[in-house]
Amino acid sequence: MPRKILILFVHPRFEKSLNNQLLVKHIPISEHITFHDLYERYPDFNIDVAFEKELLESHDVIIWQHPFYWYSAPPLLKQWIDIVLEFGWAYGPGGTNLRGKYVFNTITAGGQRIAYSREGYNGFTVKELLAPFEQTARLCKMTYLPPFAMHGTHRITKEEALQTAGHYKYLLETLTGDNAPVEEMQGHPYLNDWINRQDKE
Repeated sequence: MPRKILILFVHPRFEKSLNNQLLVKHIPISEHITFHDLYERYPDFNIDVAFEKELLESHDVIIWQHPFYWYSAPPLLKQWIDIVLEFGWAYGPGGTNLRGKYVFNTITAGGQRIAYSREGYNGFTVKELLAPFEQTARLCKMTYLPPFAMHGTHRITKEEALQTAGHYKYLLETLTGDNAPVEEMQGHPYLNDWINRQDKE
């Protein structure tokens, strides 16, 4: 049975982000994929919690897609996590509604990948900086997958951006399938690495 994917897209300046526009354009048109723009729906941050819970319950894979603002995400995503993932519903006694679902971050970052390393400019890996999201997933008994990333967005060439967007499309198409090799994907620092490995085989 195909998996259903929910993309929670969070970008306060989407109209100015050519790279995110490219990623979004490459999201396959599919009855199994729901694109949900949180800033478009909630410009006043007044989130409809009941509606968001219904969306989560009806999907198998959750993607937090956002720019990597200050090593984290735009504020609306934090607001969403704070009020939607309630005690007794998402975690804690009786909080089993997200158990067994898959979740990961899709990010765009101005810095090159090497900058996010022990030896690099930022001193930490992306995985380390995304630890609060991983722990949130763990608390909710979800399976957290490595991030998918478009790095170096300030200097990326059109060809590189198109290649990454194409890889994102491939990833989404793969995850909707009922035989997606999730355990194999987990063995890589980035989902991009798993895709690159497929290209070489």
